Amino acid sequence: MSVGEEQTVQTELPATAAVADAAVRLGIAVGTAPVGLVPLLPGRPFQGPAAPVTHLGSVDVLLETIDDASPGAVLVIDNGGRDDEACVGDLMLLEAAEAGMTGVVVWGRHRDTAQLREIGLPVFSRGAHPYGPRRVPPAGRAMRSAFLDGVPVTPADWILADDDGVLVIGPERRAELFETALRIQQVEGAQSERMRAGVSLRDQLDFRRYREQQAADPTLTLRRYLAETGGAIET
Repeated sequence: MSVGEEQTVQTELPATAAVADAAVRLGIAVGTAPVGLVPLLPGRPFQGPAAPVTHLGSVDVLLETIDDASPGAVLVIDNGGRDDEACVGDLMLLEAAEAGMTGVVVWGRHRDTAQLREIGLPVFSRGAHPYGPRRVPPAGRAMRSAFLDGVPVTPADWILADDDGVLVIGPERRAELFETALRIQQVEGAQSERMRAGVSLRDQLDFRRYREQQAADPTLTLRRYLAETGGAIET
């Protein structure tokens, strides 16, 4: 992806739902983090290049990853989805925030919940746990990759997160994906405004015409009809 495309991705923030619809429309595979990951700070969407790391029981690999990450990156921590420990707390989140990271995604649990809310860095995790790691970590360099319950994350990926979940977006056709998502979002926003002004969605989509055409051609789907008429509702 070119520098111009990268800047487009960074300055625009489509919703995950719009990106998911665009992915379906364009036939682009986009990874979805496990639905068990929930936001600690709802209403705080974030995005950025992935800074993935596999947690091995010690904070050194996290610090190394934060140290090497560019400002605006999203720290993605693979702790195997463990429920018996938290792998990040207030010190690591404060360090990530001070380094200019935009958010954190943890396939595992966090702690120091009250302090994390005060720090204000958006976090997705499986929830809280009071204990930190009690296992003896092996020595070694940070493993710069992560899996979110089987969904691979590499430094080439882009993370997009909001209250609907977390998407892992690869580099191929990423600018096209975001541009399409923004168009969908704009069209649906305009449709929503018209509905509030009293024009029903059925009228906007000329749903009566769709039903007439579908009666004549039972193979016609609403998705194909909308694609042919410029609608943006995904079904």
